[in-house]
Amino acid sequence: MKKILKIIILVVILLVFAATIFYLYTKSKQKKTVYSTEKPFVTTIIKKTVATGSVIPRKEIEIKPQVSGIVEEIYMEAGKNIHKGDIIAKVRIIPDLVNLNNAEARLERAKISYDDTRTNFERQEKLAKNGVISESEFQVVQVAFKNAKQEVDAADANLQLIREGVNKKSGKMTNTLIASTIDGMILDIPVKVGSSVIEANNFNPGTTIASIADVGDMIFQGKVDETEVGKIKSGMELSLIVGAIENDTFQATLKYIAPKGILENGAVQFEIKADVMLKPDQFIRAGYSANADIVLQRVDQVMAIKESLLQFEGDSAFVEVETSPQVFEKRLIKTGLSDGINIQIISGLKKNDKIKVPILAK
Repeated sequence: MKKILKIIILVVILLVFAATIFYLYTKSKQKKTVYSTEKPFVTTIIKKTVATGSVIPRKEIEIKPQVSGIVEEIYMEAGKNIHKGDIIAKVRIIPDLVNLNNAEARLERAKISYDDTRTNFERQEKLAKNGVISESEFQVVQVAFKNAKQEVDAADANLQLIREGVNKKSGKMTNTLIASTIDGMILDIPVKVGSSVIEANNFNPGTTIASIADVGDMIFQGKVDETEVGKIKSGMELSLIVGAIENDTFQATLKYIAPKGILENGAVQFEIKADVMLKPDQFIRAGYSANADIVLQRVDQVMAIKESLLQFEGDSAFVEVETSPQVFEKRLIKTGLSDGINIQIISGLKKNDKIKVPILAK
Protein backbone atom coordinates (compact mmCIF):
# COMPACT_ATOMS: atom_id res chain seq x y z
CA MET A 1 0.00 0.00 0.00
CA LYS A 2 2.82 2.30 0.87
CA LYS A 3 4.52 1.43 -2.41
CA ILE A 4 1.42 2.44 -4.43
CA LEU A 5 1.17 5.72 -2.54
CA LYS A 6 4.79 6.57 -3.32
CA ILE A 7 4.23 5.84 -7.01
CA ILE A 8 1.17 8.11 -7.10
CA ILE A 9 3.08 10.96 -5.41
CA LEU A 10 5.96 10.55 -7.82
CA VAL A 11 3.64 10.62 -10.83
CA VAL A 12 1.96 13.80 -9.56
CA ILE A 13 5.35 15.50 -9.10
CA LEU A 14 6.41 14.53 -12.58
CA LEU A 15 3.17 15.87 -14.07
CA VAL A 16 3.54 19.17 -12.23
CA PHE A 17 7.13 19.46 -13.38
CA ALA A 18 6.21 18.68 -16.98
CA ALA A 19 3.34 21.19 -16.93
CA THR A 20 5.69 23.86 -15.55
CA ILE A 21 8.28 23.21 -18.24
CA PHE A 22 5.59 23.35 -20.98
CA TYR A 23 4.15 26.60 -19.63
CA LEU A 24 7.56 28.27 -19.46
CA TYR A 25 8.41 27.10 -22.97
CA THR A 26 5.13 28.37 -24.38
CA LYS A 27 5.50 31.73 -22.65
CA SER A 28 9.08 32.21 -23.81
CA LYS A 29 8.28 31.38 -27.41
CA GLN A 30 8.14 34.64 -29.36
CA LYS A 31 5.10 35.39 -31.48
CA LYS A 32 5.76 36.30 -35.07
CA THR A 33 5.34 40.05 -35.64
CA VAL A 34 3.00 41.04 -38.46
CA TYR A 35 3.81 44.46 -39.93
CA SER A 36 1.22 46.68 -41.53
CA THR A 37 1.98 48.48 -44.78
CA GLU A 38 1.03 51.70 -46.54
CA LYS A 39 1.23 52.85 -50.14
CA PRO A 40 2.43 56.19 -51.56
CA PHE A 41 -0.31 58.66 -52.45
CA VAL A 42 -0.71 61.81 -54.52
CA THR A 43 -1.29 65.06 -52.63
CA THR A 44 -0.41 68.76 -52.41
CA ILE A 45 2.27 69.66 -49.89
CA ILE A 46 2.47 73.16 -48.46
CA LYS A 47 5.21 74.41 -46.19
CA LYS A 48 4.05 77.44 -44.23
CA THR A 49 4.71 79.59 -41.22
CA VAL A 50 2.16 81.17 -38.92
CA ALA A 51 2.08 84.81 -37.85
CA THR A 52 -0.14 85.97 -34.99
CA GLY A 53 -1.67 89.43 -34.89
CA SER A 54 -4.92 91.30 -35.45
CA VAL A 55 -7.01 92.88 -38.17
CA ILE A 56 -7.12 96.67 -37.96
CA PRO A 57 -8.25 99.53 -40.22
CA ARG A 58 -5.60 100.96 -42.49
CA LYS A 59 -6.73 104.51 -41.68
CA GLU A 60 -7.99 105.32 -38.19
CA ILE A 61 -8.13 108.86 -36.83
CA GLU A 62 -9.04 110.52 -33.56
CA ILE A 63 -11.32 113.56 -33.58
CA LYS A 64 -10.19 116.28 -31.15
CA PRO A 65 -12.06 119.43 -30.07
CA GLN A 66 -10.89 122.88 -31.18
CA VAL A 67 -11.84 124.39 -27.83
CA SER A 68 -11.80 123.29 -24.21
CA GLY A 69 -15.10 122.91 -22.42
CA ILE A 70 -17.90 120.53 -21.47
CA VAL A 71 -19.57 118.04 -23.81
CA GLU A 72 -23.10 119.36 -24.11
CA GLU A 73 -24.59 116.94 -26.66
CA ILE A 74 -23.56 113.79 -28.54
CA TYR A 75 -25.36 113.17 -31.82
CA MET A 76 -23.76 109.88 -32.92
CA GLU A 77 -23.02 106.45 -31.48
CA ALA A 78 -20.31 103.86 -32.06
CA GLY A 79 -20.89 101.62 -35.07
CA LYS A 80 -22.64 104.24 -37.18
CA ASN A 81 -21.40 105.12 -40.67
CA ILE A 82 -20.86 108.84 -41.16
CA HIS A 83 -19.60 111.19 -43.85
CA LYS A 84 -17.05 113.97 -43.78
CA GLY A 85 -18.59 117.05 -42.15
CA ASP A 86 -21.25 115.18 -40.14
CA ILE A 87 -21.61 116.61 -36.63
CA ILE A 88 -20.61 114.20 -33.86
CA ALA A 89 -20.93 116.31 -30.70
CA LYS A 90 -21.33 119.81 -29.33
CA VAL A 91 -19.01 121.38 -26.76
CA ARG A 92 -20.06 124.17 -24.41
CA ILE A 93 -17.19 126.53 -23.76
CA ILE A 94 -16.14 127.28 -20.18
CA PRO A 95 -14.34 130.60 -20.71
CA ASP A 96 -11.05 131.42 -19.06
CA LEU A 97 -11.72 134.14 -16.50
CA VAL A 98 -8.63 136.15 -17.39
CA ASN A 99 -9.43 136.11 -21.11
CA LEU A 100 -13.08 136.88 -20.38
CA ASN A 101 -12.17 139.85 -18.20
CA ASN A 102 -9.77 141.22 -20.83
CA ALA A 103 -12.40 140.84 -23.55
CA GLU A 104 -15.03 142.67 -21.48
CA ALA A 105 -12.55 145.45 -20.71
CA ARG A 106 -11.63 145.75 -24.39
CA LEU A 107 -15.31 146.10 -25.33
CA GLU A 108 -15.89 148.82 -22.73
CA ARG A 109 -12.85 150.76 -23.94
CA ALA A 110 -14.06 150.42 -27.53
CA LYS A 111 -17.52 151.75 -26.59
CA ILE A 112 -16.03 154.76 -24.77
CA SER A 113 -13.83 155.53 -27.75
CA TYR A 114 -16.78 155.09 -30.09
CA ASP A 115 -19.00 157.49 -28.12
CA ASP A 116 -16.26 160.09 -28.14
CA THR A 117 -15.52 159.83 -31.87
CA ARG A 118 -19.25 159.81 -32.69
CA THR A 119 -19.78 163.08 -30.78
CA ASN A 120 -16.80 164.61 -32.54
CA PHE A 121 -17.99 163.29 -35.90
CA GLU A 122 -21.48 164.78 -35.50
CA ARG A 123 -19.96 168.15 -34.52
CA GLN A 124 -17.53 168.18 -37.42
CA GLU A 125 -20.23 167.04 -39.83
CA LYS A 126 -22.28 170.19 -39.10
CA LEU A 127 -19.23 172.40 -39.56
CA ALA A 128 -18.41 170.70 -42.85
CA LYS A 129 -21.97 171.27 -44.13
CA ASN A 130 -21.68 174.96 -43.24
CA GLY A 131 -18.32 175.21 -44.99
CA VAL A 132 -16.44 176.08 -41.80
CA ILE A 133 -13.89 173.25 -42.23
CA SER A 134 -12.45 171.72 -45.36
CA GLU A 135 -13.48 168.37 -46.74
CA SER A 136 -10.04 166.89 -46.01
CA GLU A 137 -10.30 167.83 -42.33
CA PHE A 138 -13.75 166.26 -42.12
CA GLN A 139 -12.49 163.09 -43.82
CA VAL A 140 -9.96 162.51 -41.01
CA VAL A 141 -12.75 162.67 -38.43
CA GLN A 142 -14.95 160.40 -40.52
CA VAL A 143 -12.24 157.71 -40.76
CA ALA A 144 -11.63 157.86 -37.01
CA PHE A 145 -15.38 157.39 -36.41
CA LYS A 146 -15.54 154.33 -38.72
CA ASN A 147 -12.46 152.80 -37.04
CA ALA A 148 -14.04 153.27 -33.63
CA LYS A 149 -17.22 151.56 -34.80
CA GLN A 150 -15.24 148.69 -36.28
CA GLU A 151 -13.33 148.25 -33.03
CA VAL A 152 -16.61 147.97 -31.09
CA ASP A 153 -17.84 145.25 -33.47
CA ALA A 154 -14.54 143.37 -33.22
CA ALA A 155 -14.44 143.57 -29.42
CA ASP A 156 -18.06 142.40 -29.19
CA ALA A 157 -17.40 139.46 -31.53
CA ASN A 158 -14.29 138.49 -29.58
CA LEU A 159 -16.24 138.52 -26.30
CA GLN A 160 -18.96 136.36 -27.85
CA LEU A 161 -16.40 133.86 -29.11
CA ILE A 162 -14.80 133.57 -25.70
CA ARG A 163 -18.18 133.11 -24.01
CA GLU A 164 -19.96 130.80 -26.45
CA GLY A 165 -17.77 130.21 -29.48
CA VAL A 166 -20.31 132.03 -31.63
CA ASN A 167 -19.30 134.20 -34.56
CA LYS A 168 -22.07 136.71 -35.18
CA LYS A 169 -21.04 137.41 -38.74
CA SER A 170 -21.10 133.78 -39.87
CA GLY A 171 -23.85 132.72 -37.50
CA LYS A 172 -22.17 129.31 -37.05
CA MET A 173 -20.68 127.68 -33.96
CA THR A 174 -17.73 126.43 -35.98
CA ASN A 175 -15.45 125.63 -33.06
CA THR A 176 -18.03 124.16 -30.68
CA LEU A 177 -19.56 121.67 -33.11
CA ILE A 178 -17.24 118.66 -33.51
CA ALA A 179 -17.44 117.30 -37.06
CA SER A 180 -15.97 114.25 -38.76
CA THR A 181 -13.00 114.89 -41.02
CA ILE A 182 -13.32 111.65 -43.07
CA ASP A 183 -15.91 109.16 -44.31
CA GLY A 184 -16.06 105.97 -42.27
CA MET A 185 -17.49 104.21 -39.24
CA ILE A 186 -17.37 105.46 -35.67
CA LEU A 187 -15.35 102.88 -33.74
CA ASP A 188 -15.61 104.50 -30.33
CA ILE A 189 -16.87 107.59 -28.55
CA PRO A 190 -14.94 107.59 -25.26
CA VAL A 191 -16.61 110.70 -23.79
CA LYS A 192 -20.10 111.22 -22.39
CA VAL A 193 -22.37 114.21 -22.00
CA GLY A 194 -20.94 116.32 -19.19
CA SER A 195 -17.35 115.21 -19.70
CA SER A 196 -14.64 117.86 -19.65
CA VAL A 197 -12.57 118.04 -22.84
CA ILE A 198 -9.31 119.80 -23.67
CA GLU A 199 -8.30 121.17 -27.04
CA ALA A 200 -5.09 119.96 -28.70
CA ASN A 201 -2.14 122.26 -28.03
CA ASN A 202 1.65 122.24 -27.77
CA PHE A 203 1.55 120.70 -24.30
CA ASN A 204 -1.42 118.34 -24.54
CA PRO A 205 -2.65 116.00 -27.33
CA GLY A 206 -6.21 116.91 -26.46
CA THR A 207 -9.24 114.82 -25.50
CA THR A 208 -10.46 112.30 -28.05
CA ILE A 209 -14.12 112.85 -28.91
CA ALA A 210 -14.39 109.92 -31.34
CA SER A 211 -12.32 107.37 -33.25
CA ILE A 212 -13.26 106.94 -36.91
CA ALA A 213 -11.99 104.47 -39.51
CA ASP A 214 -12.79 103.07 -42.93
CA VAL A 215 -13.66 99.44 -42.06
CA GLY A 216 -13.84 98.55 -45.73
CA ASP A 217 -10.06 98.95 -45.99
CA MET A 218 -8.48 96.60 -43.46
CA ILE A 219 -4.96 95.29 -42.94
CA PHE A 220 -3.49 92.42 -40.96
CA GLN A 221 -0.79 93.50 -38.52
CA GLY A 222 1.21 90.71 -36.96
CA LYS A 223 4.65 89.48 -35.96
CA VAL A 224 6.98 86.82 -37.36
CA ASP A 225 9.85 85.12 -35.54
CA GLU A 226 13.41 85.91 -36.65
CA THR A 227 13.91 82.28 -37.74
CA GLU A 228 11.15 82.66 -40.36
CA VAL A 229 11.45 86.30 -41.46
CA GLY A 230 14.24 85.51 -43.92
CA LYS A 231 11.94 83.13 -45.81
CA ILE A 232 9.17 85.64 -46.54
CA LYS A 233 9.00 88.60 -48.92
CA SER A 234 6.52 91.24 -50.04
CA GLY A 235 3.83 89.96 -52.39
CA MET A 236 3.36 86.58 -50.70
CA GLU A 237 -0.20 85.36 -50.24
CA LEU A 238 -1.59 84.94 -46.73
CA SER A 239 -4.60 83.02 -45.52
CA LEU A 240 -6.18 84.64 -42.46
CA ILE A 241 -8.13 82.72 -39.85
CA VAL A 242 -10.06 85.07 -37.57
CA GLY A 243 -10.80 83.48 -34.22
CA ALA A 244 -14.18 85.20 -33.82
CA ILE A 245 -15.41 84.18 -37.29
CA GLU A 246 -15.93 80.45 -37.72
CA ASN A 247 -15.82 78.51 -40.98
CA ASP A 248 -14.46 81.40 -43.01
CA THR A 249 -11.03 82.47 -44.20
CA PHE A 250 -9.79 85.75 -45.60
CA GLN A 251 -7.10 86.25 -48.21
CA ALA A 252 -4.37 88.87 -47.84
CA THR A 253 -1.22 90.00 -49.59
CA LEU A 254 1.98 90.72 -47.67
CA LYS A 255 3.03 94.35 -48.18
CA TYR A 256 5.44 95.27 -45.39
CA ILE A 257 8.17 93.58 -43.36
CA ALA A 258 9.81 95.61 -40.59
CA PRO A 259 13.55 96.20 -41.15
CA LYS A 260 14.16 96.06 -37.40
CA GLY A 261 13.09 93.43 -34.91
CA ILE A 262 11.85 93.85 -31.36
CA LEU A 263 12.86 91.57 -28.49
CA GLU A 264 9.78 90.01 -26.90
CA ASN A 265 9.82 87.19 -24.35
CA GLY A 266 13.37 86.26 -25.23
CA ALA A 267 12.79 86.11 -29.01
CA VAL A 268 13.22 88.72 -31.72
CA GLN A 269 9.96 89.47 -33.54
CA PHE A 270 9.51 91.38 -36.82
CA GLU A 271 6.30 93.27 -37.58
CA ILE A 272 4.51 92.53 -40.84
CA LYS A 273 1.50 94.12 -42.54
CA ALA A 274 -0.75 92.66 -45.22
CA ASP A 275 -3.68 94.01 -47.26
CA VAL A 276 -6.87 92.09 -46.45
CA MET A 277 -9.10 91.37 -49.44
CA LEU A 278 -12.74 91.55 -48.34
CA LYS A 279 -15.68 90.37 -50.38
CA PRO A 280 -18.64 92.77 -50.71
CA ASP A 281 -20.63 90.82 -48.10
CA GLN A 282 -17.75 90.33 -45.66
CA PHE A 283 -17.27 92.46 -42.56
CA ILE A 284 -14.52 92.31 -39.95
CA ARG A 285 -14.69 94.31 -36.74
CA ALA A 286 -11.57 96.31 -35.95
CA GLY A 287 -9.23 94.61 -33.52
CA TYR A 288 -10.18 90.97 -34.16
CA SER A 289 -7.26 88.65 -33.38
CA ALA A 290 -6.16 86.50 -36.29
CA ASN A 291 -3.57 83.96 -37.40
CA ALA A 292 -1.98 84.27 -40.83
CA ASP A 293 -0.69 81.24 -42.69
CA ILE A 294 2.16 82.36 -44.95
CA VAL A 295 2.95 79.88 -47.73
CA LEU A 296 6.74 79.47 -48.00
CA GLN A 297 6.81 76.61 -50.51
CA ARG A 298 4.20 74.58 -52.33
CA VAL A 299 4.14 71.55 -54.65
CA ASP A 300 0.88 70.36 -56.21
CA GLN A 301 -0.19 66.80 -56.96
CA VAL A 302 3.05 65.00 -56.15
CA MET A 303 3.71 61.49 -54.86
CA ALA A 304 4.22 61.46 -51.11
CA ILE A 305 4.31 59.23 -48.06
CA LYS A 306 3.87 59.87 -44.37
CA GLU A 307 7.08 61.20 -42.89
CA SER A 308 6.80 58.68 -40.04
CA LEU A 309 7.58 55.88 -42.54
CA LEU A 310 11.09 57.18 -43.12
CA GLN A 311 14.11 55.52 -41.55
CA PHE A 312 17.62 56.90 -41.52
CA GLU A 313 21.07 55.47 -41.79
CA GLY A 314 23.77 58.11 -41.60
CA ASP A 315 22.84 60.84 -44.07
CA SER A 316 20.66 58.52 -46.16
CA ALA A 317 16.90 58.09 -45.91
CA PHE A 318 15.28 54.76 -46.71
CA VAL A 319 12.08 52.80 -46.35
CA GLU A 320 11.41 49.07 -46.20
CA VAL A 321 9.41 47.83 -49.18
CA GLU A 322 7.53 44.52 -49.12
CA THR A 323 8.84 42.09 -51.77
CA SER A 324 6.70 39.14 -50.65
CA PRO A 325 4.26 38.66 -47.77
CA GLN A 326 5.96 40.03 -44.64
CA VAL A 327 9.34 40.08 -46.35
CA PHE A 328 10.91 43.52 -46.69
CA GLU A 329 13.97 45.06 -48.26
CA LYS A 330 15.67 48.41 -47.70
CA ARG A 331 15.27 50.95 -50.47
CA LEU A 332 17.04 54.29 -50.58
CA ILE A 333 14.79 57.18 -51.62
CA LYS A 334 15.18 60.84 -52.52
CA THR A 335 12.82 63.19 -50.73
CA GLY A 336 11.59 66.71 -51.41
CA LEU A 337 9.30 69.16 -49.61
CA SER A 338 7.81 68.25 -46.24
CA ASP A 339 5.04 69.86 -44.23
CA GLY A 340 5.88 67.94 -41.06
CA ILE A 341 3.32 65.20 -41.74
CA ASN A 342 3.71 64.23 -45.39
CA ILE A 343 6.92 64.30 -47.44
CA GLN A 344 7.41 64.45 -51.19
CA ILE A 345 9.07 61.44 -52.87
CA ILE A 346 11.25 62.43 -55.81
CA SER A 347 12.66 58.99 -56.64
CA GLY A 348 13.02 55.46 -55.27
CA LEU A 349 9.37 54.41 -54.99
CA LYS A 350 6.45 53.49 -57.20
CA LYS A 351 2.76 54.08 -56.57
CA ASN A 352 2.01 50.40 -55.89
CA ASP A 353 4.90 49.76 -53.50
CA LYS A 354 3.91 48.61 -50.04
CA ILE A 355 5.94 50.31 -47.33
CA LYS A 356 6.52 48.78 -43.92
CA VAL A 357 5.14 50.76 -41.02
CA PRO A 358 7.84 50.78 -38.30
CA ILE A 359 6.77 49.78 -34.83
CA LEU A 360 7.60 52.53 -32.40
CA ALA A 361 9.48 51.48 -29.28
CA LYS A 362 7.42 51.68 -26.13
